[in-house]
Amino acid sequence: MGESIGSDEELRRVVMTLVLGIPVYICIELYFERRNKSNEKFKYLIYIIAAICLAVYGYFCLEDLNMVQVTRYVGLIIIFITGFFFTPYIYKDGSFEMYVIKVLGRFFTTVLYSIVLYLGLIAILFTVDYLLGIEVKYEIYYYTWLIVVGVFAQCFFLGGMPEKEEVIKVEKYPKVFKILMLYIIMPLISIYTIILYIYFVKIIITRQWPEGLVSHLVLWYGVISAGTLFLTSPVKENSPWVSKFVKVFPKAILPLIVLMFISMGIRVNAYGITENRYFVLALGIWVFGIMVYYSIIKKVKNIILPISLTIITFISICGPLSSYSLSKYSQNKRFEKFLIKNNMIENGKIVKAIDPVSKDDQIELNSILDYFNRKHELKDIKYLPGDFTISDTERVLGITYSNLNYESRYEHFYFTSEEILEPIEIKDYDYLFNIISYQSAANKNSYGITVDYNKASNELKILEKGKQIYNKNLNEYFNKIIDKYCDNKTNSIPVEDMQFEDETDKVKIKIKIDNFSGRKDLNYDHIESTEIQFSVFVKIK
Repeated sequence: MGESIGSDEELRRVVMTLVLGIPVYICIELYFERRNKSNEKFKYLIYIIAAICLAVYGYFCLEDLNMVQVTRYVGLIIIFITGFFFTPYIYKDGSFEMYVIKVLGRFFTTVLYSIVLYLGLIAILFTVDYLLGIEVKYEIYYYTWLIVVGVFAQCFFLGGMPEKEEVIKVEKYPKVFKILMLYIIMPLISIYTIILYIYFVKIIITRQWPEGLVSHLVLWYGVISAGTLFLTSPVKENSPWVSKFVKVFPKAILPLIVLMFISMGIRVNAYGITENRYFVLALGIWVFGIMVYYSIIKKVKNIILPISLTIITFISICGPLSSYSLSKYSQNKRFEKFLIKNNMIENGKIVKAIDPVSKDDQIELNSILDYFNRKHELKDIKYLPGDFTISDTERVLGITYSNLNYESRYEHFYFTSEEILEPIEIKDYDYLFNIISYQSAANKNSYGITVDYNKASNELKILEKGKQIYNKNLNEYFNKIIDKYCDNKTNSIPVEDMQFEDETDKVKIKIKIDNFSGRKDLNYDHIESTEIQFSVFVKIK
């Protein structure tokens, strides 16, 4: 059993090394092919050096498939694939964009042909098995797929690569690509941009800065947009629509990318840098740089895109500025800040917590330990003993460790207002609305006053004749109740603590909560899945 596992691990490392070797050797071959003067001895020397480097990398750096090794491996694949595109044009001027478009077209054709071929072959195998009674084992289907992908697909793809002296004219721009880019993708990007700008205006009005998903929405929109600008540049001179898009869009997207950086900055400031946040920021910086380049340079050289992406990727996975180095540094700073805050450092050494540590600080400590335990090693944490393990947390730090899995990261709650027999006082208010979260329809009266509650965002809006006159996120009120009563054994809350008043120059309101339940994400201090029933008293000024 042990020998089988060991041989499987060795096979995995060999396969991963060979897969990485494919783009590496293609880049080397393309480089020497495009040189006017090529030294065959030097070329084969580079081949040998590359083989040695791949063997060393496969043996020492692919031993365990942890987060660092996997992301670094993917990064190297990205580096050599992008190198595959720009290497032929290092010593050559010409239609670089058309070259890339032809290669992409060949790639999609290869994928289509490979799928059709594989489906045809497995149909034959199934027919032989079902009609002729000749048993075809499952492994045969798997090996068939490997042959199609590993032999046919690569030979077919490389066989269609542009020749060394081939000049690809703009007239050969694929009609399918042109329709896809000009009449589908570019209009969709334009509509998406308008939606993001509407959201941007909403943020300015409400002064509630975005977090989480917004960064990814803007980031991938930016990446796709950069690719669209690149792929449409050959037809820019012949299409007023493309010419105007290329001129205006790079400037229009810059404020949205700044919005993404603000969103990421909020999370980094609260929870430090991790590899995922680093990669988002690095890719965001690349997109921002490309859009600035398109905005200020009149005669754009599109080869800058893959070259700069290669450099950014290399910096992200190697050296002192890599995602791994900066993430460990950032999380160590969080840990040091935690120790100082709770008086757990004396003469440069760690000591047990004497005073009670707040729940929020315990959660922060658990998240730091969990990060190093899952993605790196606990010995990378400064101040802790070199042989520290998770089970030593209480002995060394005086704090109990709890794994931040799906359940433990959430704090569930249910609160209800104490029953009172007295009539409800409605003096000083004009209208009373009853809100139940599972009823999606907005409350509207005959005087044109509408009260709308959004369960997803816990946002309350009041409109007068369709015009918004009040907007409030109720999380502020929910947090007050949770912080005060979540540790209590009773769920019944005094009425005065379930009532809140607010006032603007247009409206005066009072919110009386009857009951509400849900859960709070302890990692991100975010309330979600809220069910609530409450009354809203409204007075229009």
